[in-house]
Amino acid sequence: MTDYVWTPIEPLSDKDRAMDPVAMRPLYDSWRASKARLQQSSEVNLREFIQRLVRRLSVETGILERLYDLDRGTTEALVAAGFVEDIVSRSSTDIEPSRLIDILRDQEAAIQLVMDCVANSRPFTKSVIHELHAILTRHQDTTTAIDQFGNRLEISLLKGKFKEHPNNPRRGDGAIHEYCPPVHVDSEIDNLLTWLAEYKAEDPIIVAAWFHHRFTQIHPYQDGNGRLARALTTLILLGAELLPLVVDRDLRVEYITALELADTKDLSPLASLFGRLERSAILQALSVDADKEISEQRNLTTAVIAGLADKFGKRRLERFAELRGVNAVAMELRSRAHAGLTVAFNQLRIAVSAVAEPEIRILDGGQDHNTSHWYKYEVVASAKEAGKFANFSEDHYFVKASMRAERERLVFVTSFHHVGRELSGIMEATAFATLESFEDSEDRQSASENFFVCSLEPLVFTYNTNIQDIEAAFARWLDAALAIAVREYGDRL
Repeated sequence: MTDYVWTPIEPLSDKDRAMDPVAMRPLYDSWRASKARLQQSSEVNLREFIQRLVRRLSVETGILERLYDLDRGTTEALVAAGFVEDIVSRSSTDIEPSRLIDILRDQEAAIQLVMDCVANSRPFTKSVIHELHAILTRHQDTTTAIDQFGNRLEISLLKGKFKEHPNNPRRGDGAIHEYCPPVHVDSEIDNLLTWLAEYKAEDPIIVAAWFHHRFTQIHPYQDGNGRLARALTTLILLGAELLPLVVDRDLRVEYITALELADTKDLSPLASLFGRLERSAILQALSVDADKEISEQRNLTTAVIAGLADKFGKRRLERFAELRGVNAVAMELRSRAHAGLTVAFNQLRIAVSAVAEPEIRILDGGQDHNTSHWYKYEVVASAKEAGKFANFSEDHYFVKASMRAERERLVFVTSFHHVGRELSGIMEATAFATLESFEDSEDRQSASENFFVCSLEPLVFTYNTNIQDIEAAFARWLDAALAIAVREYGDRL
């Protein structure tokens, strides 16, 4: 049992600055360019996507704090339709539906204020933080405090005002986590905002992780600090032209563990988590449908329209050629995957040969082999399940590695495909496998339920990605995906 003793917050360190969660920087630029195009071609649907993201954030942030529980089905209905009380049955939550809706609307209103602050370039000040806290706690009148003797007592919650009592929780093992004493809160928030203003040129994911952790170290309010930290993190990301960040309830343990590791001056797990969530949001945003109805300008003459079409058509072709430079990155990664799988499957041959002499085949596929259509169903289905659109109008590459020992065969595929309904210069690598069984008399593949995804998260890269920046991350990603496939295969032998 070890108490965590509060110390004043610290600025970004050189170690923090050196992080790049799976080479996110090229993705930022690609997303910003794609966002501008989406705002022209799919403005309504992009706006609705972001609004659904805000509603999801509003639901999940309260679940993380255990203000309420809510089943998944009702969550999806509320995200899709908005916060309407009639959608919520008494059995779907552990608090009164009317109170749940009040809290959700408060949390949504706080994020809307964040978006307004960014849209109107409102300075990020203490008054903004106080205003957000007051909105988030609008329907919360009391909270728990601990007096000088360690006794818990119910007190009125100060809304939009810093705490007047210590709020140091006791953990399950009896240890006390000490947050900033009330007397130092004001100066600590001043330091936090001063440093934040100096980090405009730093990586936004790293800055968001740093700010989020330092804010929770201070814990400036009697209650509502976690919800407020996530809202302010969204403010930082939106200010960098990125998307709101949603920490899902299933990530609660990983999220809290990452915050605790940041207490030990290791910010990388939190930055990696934030990077992963932001990357997922970007890929889903790129997959929104184009608006079905786009207004046409009809006040230009046919000749002018034709001239503009020719002028901008050439620019568009040049831009497309630049974006398709991501294919070269994909082919290089395919080459590295082929080499890595060759080594791994030869090692696997040695292990399996005790059971039977295996037959191994490794081949490349894609546009340059006239096999780009292979595995389209598996890739599209996996992407759709994750809320993304795998674009097979553009080049697709893959490596297929198979091993057969007696009646059992493992087929492991690493796919490199474009993401988004329009050409964005963004691709992802995913991995999946099939386990096939054969009869004695004839080779007959077993049912398709043996298909399974091996990559827990895709590896994302863009036309601006430098191979050297992601080669180590790609090697780790491929190793982890293959380990899942081999484990399943081993269970079959």
